[in-house]
Amino acid sequence: MAHYNELPVYKAAYDLLLHLFQLTHNLSREYKFTLGEKLKNTITDVLTNIYRANRVHQKADFIAQAREHLEVVRLYIRILKDTKQTGLRQHVFMNQKIENVSRQLAGWHKTMKNPDA
Repeated sequence: MAHYNELPVYKAAYDLLLHLFQLTHNLSREYKFTLGEKLKNTITDVLTNIYRANRVHQKADFIAQAREHLEVVRLYIRILKDTKQTGLRQHVFMNQKIENVSRQLAGWHKTMKNPDA
């Protein structure tokens, strides 16, 4: 079993967290302390679930929770774009990061559901 912080999906999610910290730093006060904090907390939940999935035999539930949290992050990023807190370029960049993590989680989840594949 690989150490959790060596997993590519963990590294990609952590990279996303770092970018979210940069993104929320530039938000207006109204959004920084509401949506910005929720964003950081939710991506931290993704990281926590990746850690938990890596240390147990029955990983599917934790991976599913991480995927659900990631979709919430995607929603928050869209709200920031729609409220003009971020531009289109930043929105696309963040969604590419989210999609990268999402694909890795989906692949891991598929492997856990179908161990013979």
